[in-house]
Amino acid sequence: MSISNEALQKLVQEIENQAIQSQQQIGIVRSQIAIKQREIRKLELTAKEVSELPSDTNMYEGVGKMFVFSPTSEVNSRLTTETRTLSSEVENLGKRLQYLETTFKNSREHMDQIFKSGGRA
Repeated sequence: MSISNEALQKLVQEIENQAIQSQQQIGIVRSQIAIKQREIRKLELTAKEVSELPSDTNMYEGVGKMFVFSPTSEVNSRLTTETRTLSSEVENLGKRLQYLETTFKNSREHMDQIFKSGGRA
């Protein structure tokens, strides 16, 4: 059984569009992962520095254009929470990246299969 040239061309175009879309999304997700990993690293370094300070040290956090007093324990708690949240987001982005890479790979394999079969289904 053979597929008409028009149907084959339309099928190849749809698969190619899906592959291109997946490839673009892969780039976006990779950059989001890199950004979040940098943020995690900054939070970890900040937490390390804060943990080395005496517990009675006055700490001030920037809020807009002003600084607000925050106890060391609150700062440590906030840093830990933000790190956990970002780690969770990186994990979810990793799953999305894996899905997109699989979609891209499958699209390419389908196109190769179509070209190798010469348009026969």
